[in-house]
Amino acid sequence: MRGKHWRSLLIGTSLLVVGGCASSEEWNVWRSNTSHFASKEHFDFSMNNREGSASKVTREDIALAQKQNWFGRPVTVSQEQILER
Repeated sequence: MRGKHWRSLLIGTSLLVVGGCASSEEWNVWRSNTSHFASKEHFDFSMNNREGSASKVTREDIALAQKQNWFGRPVTVSQEQILER
């Protein structure tokens, strides 16, 4: 009986650990960068444009991303959706 509990606990823990892991592509991006964000502007942009919400992109954001070499999953919007400030 005791062995079944340990086995169930081990299997459950393994599923949680494996399920919470990043994909190999994400690991490669994270390994190639020394920090999670390229700059404060990158952090601010990422916090304002989370998955599942409408993206807010300005031409200034695009210029900063190119200049600072932002990394991670790209936020894609059409030309019409780019906000003018």
